[in-house]
Amino acid sequence: MTKTPWAHPSWSNHSKPQRFPPSRTGSGAGAQGFPRIPGIEGVGVVDQADQDSGLRPGQQVATMMGGMGRSFDGSYAQYVIVPAGQVIPFETGLPWEVAGALPEMFQTAYGSLATGLGLQAGQTLLIRGGTSTVGLSVATIAKDLGATVVSTTRSPDRTGELRAVGVDHPLVDNGTIVDQVRELVPDGVDAVLELVGCSVLADTFRTVRRHGTVCFAGALAGQWTIPDFTPFMIPNGVRLTSYAGGAADLPAQVFRQHLQAIAAGRLKAPVAKVYHGLERVRDAQADVEAGTTPGKHVVLLDD
Repeated sequence: MTKTPWAHPSWSNHSKPQRFPPSRTGSGAGAQGFPRIPGIEGVGVVDQADQDSGLRPGQQVATMMGGMGRSFDGSYAQYVIVPAGQVIPFETGLPWEVAGALPEMFQTAYGSLATGLGLQAGQTLLIRGGTSTVGLSVATIAKDLGATVVSTTRSPDRTGELRAVGVDHPLVDNGTIVDQVRELVPDGVDAVLELVGCSVLADTFRTVRRHGTVCFAGALAGQWTIPDFTPFMIPNGVRLTSYAGGAADLPAQVFRQHLQAIAAGRLKAPVAKVYHGLERVRDAQADVEAGTTPGKHVVLLDD
């Protein structure tokens, strides 16, 4: 469906819930089968498309999720075939490496805010796990929406990264943040995006006002379940939701608005490093695992 130029991110340090482990490790073999070309997202231009798809050759498009790299071959290739229903057309003058960093990252960020939280302008949002790529993306989208953003990092050295994407109140998370949050917002925040996971969820609940909402969308700390869970651990009147959506949760109009906002300087795309040539995928994966450079690592296939 697409031809070069084609840009796709390597496995990044975001916190999107993954139902299968990374294909590269082989640990998801039972679920997806091999051989398999990995890659769950990418951007490029249309080479061929069915006449009734509404797509045309040469058109800029993005795609993500929907079984890419798992039930069928993914984006680590010069040509990629995906169902037309998970293709988002767009027009932008932004570099391919910027557009290529966005699809799944912004889908998760936007879906968490719109579907999971229903965040509104003027509300206060807490992002727990703020220096993940999703956390950084959520912050910049929420600020553009008109929210006040509180966001956490475990490292005091990384608060500047949070401020750089517009976070109003960076906090250092030592495992318990309720006192810091309540000092800033005595009645509790309106909404929380939980990206650290179940290990801190009880503390997160206590940061929220009555009738506020916590959306669980990731587990950076690795804990996805709560032993002996009881609903009564949720404070009176606090709502708990979750988000783990797909391409349909990022409407084409919204994606185009995000691209326009990035071009205008209102949104920031957290691109960590760009690699030129498909043979650099190995380097990108190694850098992601090292964890020394936060943000998306994008592999660009040049003409």
